[in-house]
Amino acid sequence: MVAPDYGQQGYKAIIASLEDGVLTVLINRANQRNTFDKSLFMDLNHVFALADLDDRVRVVILTAESTAPAFCSGADISGGWDGLWDKEESKEGDHAHRDGGGQLSLTIYRCRKLTIAAVNGHAAGVGMTALQLPFDIRFAWEGAKLAYPFVRRGIVPEACSTYLLPRLIGQAGAHYVFLTGVTMTPKTKVIAPLYQETFATREEVYPAALKLAKDVAQNTSQLSIAYAKGLLQHPGNSIEENHLLDSRAFRIMGKSSDAMEGSMSFMKRRPPNFEGRVGKDLESWYPWWQEINVKHRKAKL
Repeated sequence: MVAPDYGQQGYKAIIASLEDGVLTVLINRANQRNTFDKSLFMDLNHVFALADLDDRVRVVILTAESTAPAFCSGADISGGWDGLWDKEESKEGDHAHRDGGGQLSLTIYRCRKLTIAAVNGHAAGVGMTALQLPFDIRFAWEGAKLAYPFVRRGIVPEACSTYLLPRLIGQAGAHYVFLTGVTMTPKTKVIAPLYQETFATREEVYPAALKLAKDVAQNTSQLSIAYAKGLLQHPGNSIEENHLLDSRAFRIMGKSSDAMEGSMSFMKRRPPNFEGRVGKDLESWYPWWQEINVKHRKAKL
């Protein structure tokens, strides 16, 4: 693909910039408390799909201005819940609806690059689901107020969160936070496992994420990360099946130029120069799992 210019994509709700293999995506709706509306959904869905295809991108960080009122304060429901429904889908019936947060979660989850959520502000609703749960790594400000308030708003958790959260903090924890809707902080025991690291000030969150991102971008194999993410996200149904899957992936990577470079750079005590790229070097075996088509016949995903 032609290398995209992230500054020329016409984004309205985000600012995206690529430097040294790290794509930083900044939520840019501070005046609206960084609420999640159609423009933010479309921009984020597009930029993460683009990052997946762009071999220059090694890591994607999602964050917000540390001075903004919130990292993401949830869906924009200023016009009521009806603003979230597609009129054409509504004609078909409830079964035709495809949640925008869920569509975004799938796009982020399927991104074959390392993804980091740098949560440097308060977060609620979709700001806790689609903008955090499908990410590989999450950093947070200790003072952030966090909530999954769905049952207190007369709705239910969305954005694939009832699949993702129990796998991240356990079934019991997910029951507690989803069925009570209580407000927490990243230090609250039940939600603390979600965050790899927390920071005393908002201003520390993004720099820490960027430091890790640069290390990963410079010192890891893009192909290795893609295969490892696939094995973590789509393991077999038994330990034996997973043995078959990781054995094949290990053999594919073991005979690759990246594996040779990894061993040589280690022995010579020098930084590696991995040249394998997702766009041209992934074996046709990937993906090895069955991808379900979630599109309704009239849905516009």
